[in-house]
Amino acid sequence: MENNEENNLKAIDFFCGAGGMTFGLSQSGINVLAGIDNDPSCKETYEINNPGSEFIETDIHKLSEKHLAELTGIKKDDDSLLFVGCSPCQYWSIIRTDKKKSEKSKDLLKVFHHFVKYHNPGYVVVENVPGIERKKDESGLIEFVGYLEKQGYKVKYDIINLNEFGVPQTRKRFSLIASRVTKTPIFPETDKHKKLTVKDFIGEHNGFPEVNAGFKDNSEFNHTVARLSEKNIKRLEKTPKNGGSWLDWANHTNLKREHYNGNGFKDNYGRMSWDKPAPTITTKFLSISNGRFGHPEENRAISIREGATLQTFPKNYVFYSKSIGATARMIGNAVPPEYARRIGEAIINKST
Repeated sequence: MENNEENNLKAIDFFCGAGGMTFGLSQSGINVLAGIDNDPSCKETYEINNPGSEFIETDIHKLSEKHLAELTGIKKDDDSLLFVGCSPCQYWSIIRTDKKKSEKSKDLLKVFHHFVKYHNPGYVVVENVPGIERKKDESGLIEFVGYLEKQGYKVKYDIINLNEFGVPQTRKRFSLIASRVTKTPIFPETDKHKKLTVKDFIGEHNGFPEVNAGFKDNSEFNHTVARLSEKNIKRLEKTPKNGGSWLDWANHTNLKREHYNGNGFKDNYGRMSWDKPAPTITTKFLSISNGRFGHPEENRAISIREGATLQTFPKNYVFYSKSIGATARMIGNAVPPEYARRIGEAIINKST
C-alpha cells in the first residue's frame, strides 16, 4: 500500500520494544511520533529503523500523562491521535514462565487505560496474548472495554490467528481496535484463503544460504545461528526433514530425552514444515529445545534473520544488540510489522 498523503493520523506506541508496531504503522502512512519502552537495549534498533520516531526510555509507571504531552506535543481530545498499547504479555501467556518475574507487567493494560482516559485519543489499539481476554476481569480488560464504550468508542476485539493477516505463523493473539470518530467499528480484513507458509519466506530460494549450527554472521543481515551440542546435532540428524519430531529418536539409548515422561510441549526438538505456517516465533526461537524451531532441512535451529523474517520484519531491518539471545527477545516480543501495517491501513481507510 502506498502511504496515504491525505491522512493526518499520528500515533504513540506504548511498550514499543524494537519497533515492529511502529514500523508497520509507518508503512501504512501513520506518523508515529514516539515509542515508549523501559528497555534501553531496544533504543538503537528502534530509532535507526524508524527515523522520525523518538524512543522515550522510561518506566511507564513513572511517566505522567502531562509529561507525555510535553515530550511529544500531543493534545487532549485529538481525533487524529492513535494510542497503541502492546504491553509485555509473559504474565498472561500459557507458556510456562516464572510468573513472579513478570508480575509487574500484569497491570500494564490498567496503566495504559489511565493515558487513554486522560488524552481521549481518536483511536485506540491493543494487541496481546489471548490470556488477557480469558482472564479479562483480572487483566482489566472488562473495565477498559466498558470505559471505551461508555465514552462512545466503537470497539471491536477478537482472538485471531495472524496467519490470516499476512504472517506466516500460527500465532494466536488478542487484538482490539476502538474508534470514537467513525460510525462503525474498525478491523483488518482476513486472508482466510491465503495461508502463508515457511517456504514463502525462508530457504535458499528466498536468499538464506545453507549454514551450520553455530554459524556467526557479522553482517547486518545477521543470519546467525545458535550453537548446538553434539548430542542435539545427532538428534536433528535423526529427525525427519520437513516437519519431523523427536519421536523418531525417542527410544534411542544415547539420544532419548532424560527424565521425560511424555507430558509437556511435544513440539520441542521438532522441525518446521515447508508447507505449513511456522509455529509462534517466541523469544526462544533460537533453541530447538524450546519449540518446533528446527530448520525444515538443515541440522540447526532457525537463524536470527529467519526468525525476524517469519515475524515479517523486512530483510534490511537491522537489529543492534550485545547478544543473539537479546536479539531473539526483541524479535519474539515484537508485533509482526505486516499485521501492524494492516491495522494502520484499516484505520486510514475508515478515517478518510
